Amino acid sequence: MRVQTEEWRRFIPGVRMYKGKKTLFYNREILWGGDEFGHPLIYDEEERDSWEVIIILPGVEIIPEFTFCDCKNIETVIMADTVRRIEEGSFRLCEKVHFVKLSTSLEYIGESVFQWCKSLISIFIPPSCRQIDECAFMGCHKLIIFHVPQNTELGNDVIVGTKLIHASPIVFHDHEEYNIETNNWIKNINNEEQYALHRACSCFNPLEDIIYEIVQREGSLEVFNRKNSIGITPSQYLEANPYAKVTEQKIINRFVLEIMGEL
Repeated sequence: MRVQTEEWRRFIPGVRMYKGKKTLFYNREILWGGDEFGHPLIYDEEERDSWEVIIILPGVEIIPEFTFCDCKNIETVIMADTVRRIEEGSFRLCEKVHFVKLSTSLEYIGESVFQWCKSLISIFIPPSCRQIDECAFMGCHKLIIFHVPQNTELGNDVIVGTKLIHASPIVFHDHEEYNIETNNWIKNINNEEQYALHRACSCFNPLEDIIYEIVQREGSLEVFNRKNSIGITPSQYLEANPYAKVTEQKIINRFVLEIMGEL
């Protein structure tokens, strides 16, 4: 009889310990009944509160409304690249979530999906995402890194109650105009030329050669510590970026070796 490896077990739905964390491997099950005031199905509240990691398995295209809402101890969410839609309130009130890797095929984030995820510090939206509905990240108090492609349509009050909105220079005068100005500001935080490295480190799939070229042009590794208007450095973007395959240390090593003439 063949022994199942950890790699193989990753694709079996259900709850089990994985890399020391209690993990739900989700595979299209309907876990919640009704609206935000509904009730859990299959797993009771005590079981839902014990989950630390959610892994959305390959083949899942839609995460239904309120599927993981109020799962108090989830820290990590990783989605297979088949997920296209996350419906209303799916991760609402998951107060300990601090790491989310979205599907690279994601097209839509529904209303209040990550509302009141108070520990979430950063989120990187893939280029495939066409729309983020209203209040999607409302009340995510610690959220400061929010990378959004230019083509993504943002609804009203997407980042109300976040650390990022408090850093905004936009003055409230009219609700509709305020949302338009704020959403435009979010997408253009790093548009100035002095923030080229910020853009390179926060984009989808940061490329080593582009990052290295900017560092070379600046002539100093200190550029990694340059803060933008919201106080974030390229180092912080690169470290938080779940799609990055290059590290700051790799760039540093390459830079030093070239200075020493060993490249």
